[in-house]
Parts: sequence; structure tokens; C-alpha cells
Amino acid sequence: PWVVHRALPLLAVERARRLRETAAVATSGVVASLALSVALTVMVASFRDSVTQWLDAVLPAPLYLRATGGGPDGVHLTPAFVAGVRALPGVARVDTLRALPLQFDAARPPVTLVVRTLQGNPLPVPADAVPVYVSEAMLDLYGARVGQPLPALAQAMASPEAQAARYVVAGVWRDYARQHGSIAIDAEAFARLTRDTRVSDLALHLREGTDSAGIQAALRALAEQHDLAQAIEFATADQIRATSLRIFDRSFAVTVWLQAVAIGIGLFGVAASFSAQVLVRRQEFGLLAHLGLTRAQVLGVVALEGLAWTVLGALAGLGLGLLVSLVLVHVVNPQSFHWTMDLVLPWPRLLALCAAVVAAGTITAWLSGRAAASADAVQAVKQDW
Repeated sequence: PWVVHRALPLLAVERARRLRETAAVATSGVVASLALSVALTVMVASFRDSVTQWLDAVLPAPLYLRATGGGPDGVHLTPAFVAGVRALPGVARVDTLRALPLQFDAARPPVTLVVRTLQGNPLPVPADAVPVYVSEAMLDLYGARVGQPLPALAQAMASPEAQAARYVVAGVWRDYARQHGSIAIDAEAFARLTRDTRVSDLALHLREGTDSAGIQAALRALAEQHDLAQAIEFATADQIRATSLRIFDRSFAVTVWLQAVAIGIGLFGVAASFSAQVLVRRQEFGLLAHLGLTRAQVLGVVALEGLAWTVLGALAGLGLGLLVSLVLVHVVNPQSFHWTMDLVLPWPRLLALCAAVVAAGTITAWLSGRAAASADAVQAVKQDW
């Protein structure tokens, strides 16, 4: 009803309706390419949003200090240096952290044991058990379950007292930094079991109004007093977040090219389909020219057909892409990388992608139909005389 009183749109819409097989051939490439692009866009957006939320959760302090160099366990900060950091004016609280590798399985990479200050237990554990928190990879790779013991951790510990302890999984957390599994344990419990109080990282919570640059200068002076000037580095939470997201964007930059290639292949299919149709529709366009349509009007009919078909293809591709993205986010990623993420639908980007495909498909159809509107098309009608 929208086009019944307009000749050119009516011609385009009726042909698209009554020659559906031709439309299916022309738009199948658009559907496939747009579905791939939509799925990649949703997956990357979901992953980036989840990583951003994860960074906000694991970076609660405004300033971080890290010991650099050394072996797998890194260089350790001396107790005197840590005590000096706690005594600095402007420092409200210092949280310590240490990450050390534990070999659970000789056929797999080491699991990372994260020793840090933990507060509260999401799940109550027996009084004689030590609560630990495992990453999602531990569920898939080592069969860890919430509320169940984790005997593999005891076997991997070095000290006899730590080996005799009973560890119970009190919670599961997302860890996008360690794909092969990680376990978090409270620093006090670890020190009690191993008599090891070494740390490699400090998270500094500053008092309100304290200048971060001034604290860094004081830390450098303190490090020189303890011969650690060349073994430490600083970073603010904003710097770590920006660096992490920049690495993320660079890692997934190839998906932009994949989307461009996929859409290019789909548009090539549209061009090939319309070019093939041009050869068999020369008599039709010649008849339209005899009826009084100008070259621009004939091209308009072809462009409107391309618009109608690519709109349908874009809708189908969008729906199919959303279904594929569900599989990527909720099935492929957990099975391949052993972590989960929240589904995020970036509607402005998806709609812009669909609009770009529709515009490109319409222009492609118009360019493919230029040859059909030439003067030779008029002569083709003679074959019907």
C-alpha cells in the first residue's frame, strides 16, 4: 500500500515479491556476511564490556607498586620496605599481593596461586578448612566445584603443614588474565600454613586529597634506601586499565578486517547477481524505455530493487547474527577459553552496520544496472517483435 500509487517503487517491490528465488540468490551473500559481522561485533563488545567490569573490580586502589625481574615468582619486596610504605603519610591502607605458579598437572601449564588479602566468605566452609577461590578455568580443567574440597592444591604445596591442610572452594571468580587457572587464598592463611610472608605487589589506598605524584616520589626515595630503586615500577589504576584495554583492542583489531572482508564478499555476490540479471533483463529494460522511462528512472528501479532485497537481507542477517553471537558468547568462549562473559548488544553499532550494508547494497545494485540502461537495451526489444 505504500507504493501502489508510485510507479517506480511499485515495479521494484512487485518484482522483488514475485521473483523470490532471484532475491534469495542476490541476498544470500548479504545475509551470511552480515550475520558474521553482527556475531563478531556482539562477541567483541560483550568481551570488552566484561573485561572493563573485571578491571574495575580487580583494581580498587588508585596506585600500584610492583617488583620487577627475577624468576617465575618474581622479585620480592622486603618486610622493612613494606612497613615503610605503610608508614608513609597519605597512605591509608596497603594491600599485599603475590602470585606464584603451582604445578597441578605435568601435561598442563602451571596454575597461578594468588596470595592476597581477602574479606568475607560468599559460602561458609567448615571451621577446619581453608577457604580458597578458584577461577572459572579451574572448574573446566580440574573439576573444582563450589563447596567441595580441592585436594590438588594440597598436593602442589611445598610445606608439610600446607600439604596437610584441607582446602575448600568458597567461590568462583572471573580471571581474564590467566587462562590456565588461578586460585586466590587469603594472605594470612597462606602465611600461617607456609611461614612465607614474601610479597611482590602492593596496592596503595590513599587518603582523600593525597597527591599520587607525591606518593610516587616518596616511594622512589624509600626504594633507594632499601636498594630496590631498579626493581620496582609504579602504575595508577587508570594507566593499568587503559593499557589493558589498548592491548585488548589491538588483539581484536583483526575482527574489523574480517568484517570488512565478509561484507565485501557479500556485496560482490549482490553485484554478480545483478550483473547476471542485467543480461536476461535487457528486453525488460528496453520495454520500459519504450514506455517512456528515462535512463535515470530505469536505474532507479534497479536501485530500489537492490534496496528492497538488501533490507530483507539485513534483517535476516541481523537476526541470524544475534543467534550466532549467543552461541559464541555462551558456548564457544567458555569451552575454548574457560571463562564466561555477559552478553552486550551494542545496538547503535549494529544498526549502523545494517544501514551501511543496505546503502552499499543499493549502490552496488545501481552500479550493476548502469549497463542495462544503455541505448542497446532499447534495440533488444526488437527480438519480441
